[in-house]
Amino acid sequence: MKNSVFSQKIYSFLLAAYRWYLQTPERSLHEAYDAALKIQAIEDKHFNGNKIDIDSAMYSNSVMDYFESDLNKLLKIARMRLTEFRGSRWFLNEENQKAAQKAGIEYLSPSLVLEKLNYIDQVISKYTTSSDQTTSKALVVKPPIPVNSVISDDKSLLVKTPTLPPKIPNQDLNNKPRAKSKTDTTGVLPRSILSTISRLQVELDPNSEQEVIQSFRQTQKRTIISLRFILLLIIVPLLTHQIAKAFVVGPIIERFRSTQEMQIFLNSEMEEEALVELQRFEEKLKFENLIVKAPPLLPEQMETEMKNKAKELAEEFRHESSGAIKNVFADMFSVVAFIWLLLVSKSSIAVLKDFFDNIVYGLSDSAKAFIIILFTDIFVGFHSPHGWEVLLEGVSRHWGLPANRDFIFLFIATFPVILDTIFKYWIFRYLNRISPSAVATYRNMNE
Repeated sequence: MKNSVFSQKIYSFLLAAYRWYLQTPERSLHEAYDAALKIQAIEDKHFNGNKIDIDSAMYSNSVMDYFESDLNKLLKIARMRLTEFRGSRWFLNEENQKAAQKAGIEYLSPSLVLEKLNYIDQVISKYTTSSDQTTSKALVVKPPIPVNSVISDDKSLLVKTPTLPPKIPNQDLNNKPRAKSKTDTTGVLPRSILSTISRLQVELDPNSEQEVIQSFRQTQKRTIISLRFILLLIIVPLLTHQIAKAFVVGPIIERFRSTQEMQIFLNSEMEEEALVELQRFEEKLKFENLIVKAPPLLPEQMETEMKNKAKELAEEFRHESSGAIKNVFADMFSVVAFIWLLLVSKSSIAVLKDFFDNIVYGLSDSAKAFIIILFTDIFVGFHSPHGWEVLLEGVSRHWGLPANRDFIFLFIATFPVILDTIFKYWIFRYLNRISPSAVATYRNMNE
């Protein structure tokens, strides 16, 4: 009876999931159309039917930021649902359509589908050129080394920074770099005089105050986006791991291990640990019996106590073994979530990269040298092998693997050396060119 009820529940669940799958194209198109309607409603109500212009002077900056966030959210929904609509229609075939008709699912007529798609394209097409600029807009300020633009590794992202003064640009990214002559390197006048003239120009410029305020707002936006993205990189994989372990992987593993006679220990280390614990329990019983000067335990009593402890240890290590198996699959879900977050957040990665660049450039030479020495001593220093050993043993226990001492010693003998070589090459190749004084301070502190 229970099996039949369980089978009916599974059948109803699968049927509902199949109906949801067949309705995916129509549902995706409806959500994309609804997002386009909301964008059109904002245009009609607040912008007289025109395009939502982020640089419009009709409203204050706070109001425009509010409209900008709504616009980006609706555009993202519309584009994602259109992609889902195309993908779902590609997977559906004639057999699926016949099954949908039998299940009582009625699709929209082709003319109505084309009408909705045409309307969505008309609304979204107005923001095809400016949508990327609104998401990866100028959210950075110049670092201590004056630059007019920062180009991320992704050539499709160009994040421009307003520099001061705007009248005297230091370099032009649109032109190809030319060979420097002696007049370019030395200059007719000393650099201090030129920088003083530039500073006076900034102070006398009537628009300098607005540019400083705009630069501060961009810095604030960049910081908020960077901190939010860092929190997402930490929270999303952890939540994915816990949710997958509790609701996806956990029930399957528990059901599989409870229905079949599975081994209690995943490796010999767990078995040895359980035997040591059982032996310690036996010695503890004998010791307590000698202290209280009670009559010695009978062999039957001793055997009963040992059996109870053995069952308790078996249940404990069975639970630990199940947890290790769950961790393996839950970690896979976490890695997939982390990679997906990186793929859909290219603009946030560019902003985060610039955020760290500005933090590094803003540090003093002694602070840079201190951080370099701290990280090198932790990862490749004299005491680092103990930390690597604890880390590798923790990872092995997390996945239920036996801690192979030969592999751990080989890893400690090779990986920190390779890491130290890469770090020294980075100091010699890049940091020595960007900040020679920081390298000199690092060498003096390290000596």
